Amino acid sequence: MGKSAWPYRSTAKARGLVLLALGIVKVATAEQLRQLVLPGTADVQTVRNACKDLRSVGLVESVGRTSHMSAAGRPVWRDLWNLTTAGLASAASEVGRPVKEMGGTARDAAKAGAPHALAVTDTIDAFRQSPPLPTKPVARRTDATIAPVPEQARPLPTRPPGLGHLRGWETEVPLPVSGTFTTPARGSLRADAVLRAPEDGVPVMFVEVDNHTEPAAVVARKIENYRRFFQRTHKDHHGMDVPWWSTLWDDSPRAGYPPLTLVFAKNVSPDTAMNRMKNIHDLSTPCWQGHWHSGSTHDRASRDGYRDYARTIPVLATTLTRLQQHGPHGPVWWRFGHPALDAIGQPAFESLEQALDNPADSRAYDIRDEQRRLERHTQVERERQEEEEAERRREAAAAWPCPTCGREVWPDDGWETRPTGSDCSVCTSIRRREQADTAALAAEEEGREEAKRNSLFGFLR
Repeated sequence: MGKSAWPYRSTAKARGLVLLALGIVKVATAEQLRQLVLPGTADVQTVRNACKDLRSVGLVESVGRTSHMSAAGRPVWRDLWNLTTAGLASAASEVGRPVKEMGGTARDAAKAGAPHALAVTDTIDAFRQSPPLPTKPVARRTDATIAPVPEQARPLPTRPPGLGHLRGWETEVPLPVSGTFTTPARGSLRADAVLRAPEDGVPVMFVEVDNHTEPAAVVARKIENYRRFFQRTHKDHHGMDVPWWSTLWDDSPRAGYPPLTLVFAKNVSPDTAMNRMKNIHDLSTPCWQGHWHSGSTHDRASRDGYRDYARTIPVLATTLTRLQQHGPHGPVWWRFGHPALDAIGQPAFESLEQALDNPADSRAYDIRDEQRRLERHTQVERERQEEEEAERRREAAAAWPCPTCGREVWPDDGWETRPTGSDCSVCTSIRRREQADTAALAAEEEGREEAKRNSLFGFLR
């Protein structure tokens, strides 16, 4: 295709990246596309020119607009860009997927302003955190007789570490509770986005973006539908039941189903966002809590135990603002069910690695129970050694014959310690019994004498 085919003089690289981005997110503003694939460019015009050139050949279109309020309080309008049917096929080659897996063109959503789709695009960008790369400086010519002046190198903005690659994302992914992925049955749902990032230890992660447009109960019901989807099984070639979802995505070494992240995109106060998270947390407890196992094999009085997360969903919540500021690896996640609290008693935000972990599962419990086993073993061994030592001391001490019966007497016979030359325990017991009997007879005689003195004629004596 000749140079004249691109009236806005965009580069092939820029056009390819725009097709790649729209193939993933389906609809976006030029500013969002720039953040996703060309954050190192001087301004948004590079991306805008690529979109216009692609429009000139029928691959993309702009059928909708969105607006936001400027600092001066005036609405600022921006064009929305989406793929055409032909553009969807071109984007498929950039993404590396069959056209039938690319979904729709999002034309209707773009016409309506696509507020939710734009929030999903912002969320993917916040996860991705595409690092700004320097672009080739463009020479500026101010006068035909003056040599071009190279543009000075620009300082690039810094972004926190991101997660995965853009090609690892899918949007509007069907999750059939029955039926198939291509023809899901009624009651199924569509994930806002799905990420595969095995290079970062995340084989698959499901993402739901919340604009506060639905009641908390509806969002909690979505989590329940996720659990229904994850619980679905089918027979493998050995006739064994295996999870349906694992036919499409890789499993994780962590216990439980794949993680679900809830990203709250509406710009509200931290307290408002936290209250909504707590409401959804309370309404979805059975989906993420896990089954409690109590007791200890080595200490029956122990109240220790662990939770089994085998059939639960790890639910991680955050706000879009926190995700944009700190990136997905920063302290931005509240894992439902984690006991950590911050200084003021609110749920503590954790890194992704911490949030995906299950500190209350059997791993830590097994370590604690093994420690109890070792302590019990140590105690039994110490008591055995003390008994053996006492026996050795007893046997090592000099014995003597009992002065009364002649039996061999040890300083410590197991009942009490005896001074050298004293009677044995048998004779000592006999002597003590005789002394007790003598004392009892004396007390009885004294009692009889007292009775006589107190009788009717006792005063005559």
